[in-house]
Amino acid sequence: MAFRCVGVLRSFSRSTSFASQVSQWMATAATATAAKTSPPPPPAPGKTKKSPDATLNRIVDDISGLTLLQAADLVTLLKSRLNIKEIAMPTASTAPAAAAPVEDEPAAEAPKEKTVFTVKLESFDAGAKPKVIREVKAMNPTLTLIDAKKFVESLPQTLKENLPKEDAEKMQKAFEALGAVVKLE
Repeated sequence: MAFRCVGVLRSFSRSTSFASQVSQWMATAATATAAKTSPPPPPAPGKTKKSPDATLNRIVDDISGLTLLQAADLVTLLKSRLNIKEIAMPTASTAPAAAAPVEDEPAAEAPKEKTVFTVKLESFDAGAKPKVIREVKAMNPTLTLIDAKKFVESLPQTLKENLPKEDAEKMQKAFEALGAVVKLE
């Protein structure tokens, strides 16, 4: 029985010394990793980092001595000489303004100009029916001539949906030139 106790005590003492060695290894590894990943300390306030190129150092010294107005003029001159175009930079949103009193009416916003239209064929002249049928067939090549005729005879019908403004106006002019009445929605 004593051998068993001695064996257990030895294994326990070995495991605790092993565990302490592992914890020491991990601690040194953690400090080494922290030393590798930490950024270098910033330069002292009085000392600035110098470039090995003397020309760059002189330019930096000259620019840092400019006033704000002179720096703004320098920027505009560089933009014009180097043909740099103005790019609209996204701006950070400002803090929300204080809530307006409930009594005030909200300002009427100008309605946004519509950019996507639906072209609808409302009616046409009786003499222009064949031309309108041909134009509908040309516009939609999946239609047969008979289907285009049925389409034109069952007015009002939607010719195209989700068209940009320019395309919708072109289509409207083309059908109006044939003698049809087209509505943009």
